[in-house]
Amino acid sequence: MKALGDVRKEIDSIDDQIAALFARRMAVVGDVVAAKHDRGAAVTDPARERAILSRVTEAVGPELENGARLLFSTMFGISRARQRVMASGGSRLVGAIRDAAGKYGKFPTRGVVACPGTEGSYAQQATSILFRLPTILYFNGFDKVFEAVEKGLCPYGVLPIENSAAGSVAAVYDLMQKHRFHIVRALRLKIDHVLLAPKGVTLADVKEVTSHPHALAQCGGFFKANPGIRAVPGANTAMEAKALAESGRRDAAVIASRACAELYGLDVVAEGIADAAFNYTRFICISKNLEVYPDANKFSVMMSLPHRPGALSGIIAKFAAIDVNLTKLESRPLPGLDFEFSFIFDFEAPPSDPAVLSLLAELSEDPEIEHFTFLGAYAER
Repeated sequence: MKALGDVRKEIDSIDDQIAALFARRMAVVGDVVAAKHDRGAAVTDPARERAILSRVTEAVGPELENGARLLFSTMFGISRARQRVMASGGSRLVGAIRDAAGKYGKFPTRGVVACPGTEGSYAQQATSILFRLPTILYFNGFDKVFEAVEKGLCPYGVLPIENSAAGSVAAVYDLMQKHRFHIVRALRLKIDHVLLAPKGVTLADVKEVTSHPHALAQCGGFFKANPGIRAVPGANTAMEAKALAESGRRDAAVIASRACAELYGLDVVAEGIADAAFNYTRFICISKNLEVYPDANKFSVMMSLPHRPGALSGIIAKFAAIDVNLTKLESRPLPGLDFEFSFIFDFEAPPSDPAVLSLLAELSEDPEIEHFTFLGAYAER
């Protein structure tokens, strides 16, 4: 039996040969690009790839067939990406990111910002933290915020995207597939839900509580402890607080922020009603333009992948290969298509990272990715 040290030396020698052969293969890519250009041939040649896979999997035998297929498929993907970038003279997306990163200084302290709801909403609080002196225009619905930014009515918009207790805001993720925008900032806001009611109303009087569905979901323990109170979904925490104050009702309450009590003349009748003590909502600030600021430390991209085994795991492997930490993976169904999904990836990296830019160039030029959208490079507070 060979000693472990000797076996490792043999493996090291084999690895060195594999690395040298890989580098040699990639060096030939330039010749491949030139030859395909002269013949007017496409970068992707599925028939040739299938032939190679058939040959190499037969050579290694049934036991190693799947591993060889994965290894060579990955190598094909790397080769195709290099060919596309070389053939195009460079990635347009990477050029746009670099241009934006060199154009912008500090994130602005002023701005006209589209915000869902009304004064006292958590979105308004997030906006006032993101911008020191914002001019806020309120809109009734997340879709109207996207439209205000997309049409140029407001340079910026602020939207909730996920909560630490209730999960993703599905409506916002679905709208992300329908609108053109870029994420330029993100913020995690501490949420402090209280129960508000008109002056003189006590908890014993309350038969109905209204709020945004996410706020209701974050306070499930409160409703379990008070089974006689009915939860009624509403449009927005602050909008429901304002509506309650104007309704004259004496049997209803609302879950909202403490700021809404003073704004709308309501009393706090119960505190600490959220299930989680550490309850945070993540907000994104969007813009029509691609704006990349020097403190950017996060990326978001959206893509729809081929409906075949291994498509998603192959993309995840590409991020792992360059040691990038994926912080969020969200899937949303594509409208009108059965079992077809769009995937949103959030990952941590500075916009100057050459490995990340190379991967973005590869993904954005890959014809097998049916739709690729770069959502932004931004800082998250």
